[in-house]
Amino acid sequence: MAIPESLINEAMKRGIDIIDLISKALNLDPSERSRAHLELAEKFLNEGEALIDRDPVQASEKLYKAAEEAIKAMAVALGLDEAKTAELQGRWTATLLFDAVDSISEKLNNREVRLWWRAAWFLHVEGFHEARLKSRQVREDVEYIEDIVRLASGVVKGFSH
Repeated sequence: MAIPESLINEAMKRGIDIIDLISKALNLDPSERSRAHLELAEKFLNEGEALIDRDPVQASEKLYKAAEEAIKAMAVALGLDEAKTAELQGRWTATLLFDAVDSISEKLNNREVRLWWRAAWFLHVEGFHEARLKSRQVREDVEYIEDIVRLASGVVKGFSH
């Protein structure tokens, strides 16, 4: 059974995290939840890359969503307080995401993740909300989104073993 796109879009508009919501209902463990977020990150990354030349606005949002899901995957895998708060609240806020990025950066001793996240946020705001970026400009930041998804993959795979 597929979830109607209209429900997913409405949930996203309200800040409801579908993965966390379903995971909670199914009582999934953190390793399963982190893998689900990673799978979604990889899906959004592929979709975003495919859209760059023909729709930089939608590409920007897909790429941002890839980074967002990657952050959630790492936060869950690392057992961060931000992931626990999001689960209790049933949603992730921008503040929780930025705090999670700082915690991930500190826990993994990787300052670059903060810069990669800021590139994703720039795509979200300037590329999607403001629709100011051209395809060439979106393409320039793809490598940072790939880096954050790659980092998440390593963290999640290391967590599930």
